[in-house]
Amino acid sequence: MEMTIVFKVSDKLKEKMVEYYKDKKREKTPPYAIFQAMDADTIVTLYESGKAMFQGISADIDANMWVELEKKLTGSKINLNESKEKKEKTDKTRNELYRIPSIGSDEVGTGDYFGPIVVTGAYISKEQISFIEKLGVKDSKQLTDEKIMQIAPALIKEISHTTLILNNTDYNNYQNKGFNMNKIKAILHNKVLVEMQKKHTDYDKIVVDQFVYPSKYFEHIKDAKEKVTNISFYTKAESICPSVAVASCISRYIFLKKMEEMSDELHIPVLKGAGIEVDKLAAEIVKTYGKEKLYSIAKLNFKNTEKLNEYL
Repeated sequence: MEMTIVFKVSDKLKEKMVEYYKDKKREKTPPYAIFQAMDADTIVTLYESGKAMFQGISADIDANMWVELEKKLTGSKINLNESKEKKEKTDKTRNELYRIPSIGSDEVGTGDYFGPIVVTGAYISKEQISFIEKLGVKDSKQLTDEKIMQIAPALIKEISHTTLILNNTDYNNYQNKGFNMNKIKAILHNKVLVEMQKKHTDYDKIVVDQFVYPSKYFEHIKDAKEKVTNISFYTKAESICPSVAVASCISRYIFLKKMEEMSDELHIPVLKGAGIEVDKLAAEIVKTYGKEKLYSIAKLNFKNTEKLNEYL
């Protein structure tokens, strides 16, 4: 059974955690977080406030390691009780969102050196919720790629959605214009939501997984000709809102298909993520196709580009 454990850590322990998880960090960091890391089957998030959150089947085991270290470093005793109030609030929000028609959007590919960014907006009516539950739909990050490849075709066929694919050439052009990742994401989310709002008016909420302060989100899209502004932002929205969960699955499916196409084109399996093995693969591609090839297949502002010379 998955659990969530949250507790506040001292500055001394915070430093130890940053060092320990430095090679396990995810590229995508939640709002207000110093980092988010994947350690075996536990997701660890350390927030600027000093709160540490452990999520997963073994969350208590991983958390307990830091509880013991905190006791040694500062003499403080941490209570590992799950935040009951926070859980109750999340459960209430989930129950509300699963009773109403909604439009939701989510993106995939922002933490991967290779491959495009895919953003999907999806509309779910009250009548369709049982359909997606039977398919086993939830946040694509919690599903295996094999499971997504199985269920996404049915979602694409049955669920009204709009998808935008930002290829690497266009991504790098955006970067050259000074657009950071959050601005690019905001622009893409706004575009799919504009299209979904034109298709559907019978929704109660438009939901976006919060990746930046709402005020900053709207600042990023201020120059757009058409804007959707009646948005509800939630962190981890894909785990509490059915339309965001579906959007997440469809985006992941299309991203995986695009990665397959890239692998076929390069005659080599293209890896996901942005770790050391990706560094080595990038160097191998440069040796075969030249460095200019990366402009059309990779996100050049990632640190992987800087590390190329280590393997060339």
